Amino acid sequence: MFFFRTETKELNDESRRMTGGSFVQLPDGVTHYELSNITREQTVVLVHGFSTPYFIYDPTFHFLTQNGFRVLRYDLFGRGFSDRPQLRYNIDLFVKQLSDLLESLRITRPVHLIGLSMGGPVTAAFTAHFPQRVRTLTLIDPAGARSLAEKPMLKLVKLPILAEVIVGLAGGEAFINHNAKDFFDPKLVEHFKSVYRVQMKYKGFMRAMLSSVRNGMLDSFLDVYKRVGILDIPVLLFWGRNDPTVPLEHSHHICDAIPHAEFRLIENCGHIPHYERPDDVNPLLLEFLRK
Repeated sequence: MFFFRTETKELNDESRRMTGGSFVQLPDGVTHYELSNITREQTVVLVHGFSTPYFIYDPTFHFLTQNGFRVLRYDLFGRGFSDRPQLRYNIDLFVKQLSDLLESLRITRPVHLIGLSMGGPVTAAFTAHFPQRVRTLTLIDPAGARSLAEKPMLKLVKLPILAEVIVGLAGGEAFINHNAKDFFDPKLVEHFKSVYRVQMKYKGFMRAMLSSVRNGMLDSFLDVYKRVGILDIPVLLFWGRNDPTVPLEHSHHICDAIPHAEFRLIENCGHIPHYERPDDVNPLLLEFLRK
């Protein structure tokens, strides 16, 4: 097993006592989550992207909570304060984690799903598998319209051992700086970096990132979106015009796959419009959920 020099801490009960949120033991590992307004009937579930854990939904979580929804956000396996199990980090693992989490929390009524970036394929695949459990689906700059794994750096990541060595030598800051390119507004970058760094201290983070790429999480999921497109489930699609990670041109493929999706373009915005431009996104999201 390869050890990354930035990963100096064990993720266990003791380290988790210093964090916020709650924890639940699921079949594949402990999941870190936060649930608000537990007595409300309508539940919104927030699924984050490739590597940034649930803090990326801070504005959305608080806004929807204040507007009367029960809101659930959680860390995907390998991210944040959820376990980093020795498993293949593929779409089946993440769909199962979401299903297991809802069952564990006894959330049985259909939910509003919101998926950001890689959370797009996760929520779309869950919707395709369990349409009876989904009330609406919102996609925010979703990955999977076309493969992102063909970029030279990601091709390199798929090479065993060599990728571990290169990523290890590049260090955590290089990884953080790459993710900071998601932002259009530079004023948000430093806070993002400081919060993001925390998860990278715990062993298993980079292994989970590499496994996610190697097991198809940045490949095309267009077939999954097409399966959603034939369902009678309302879909809302947000896209930041200046997204450098999943370019705006990818939105055309999603719209073709899901013809009934409502499309909302957010100006002066990068890959995470709900975080960068909450005053623009939140009213549109609330209107959609209330319909």
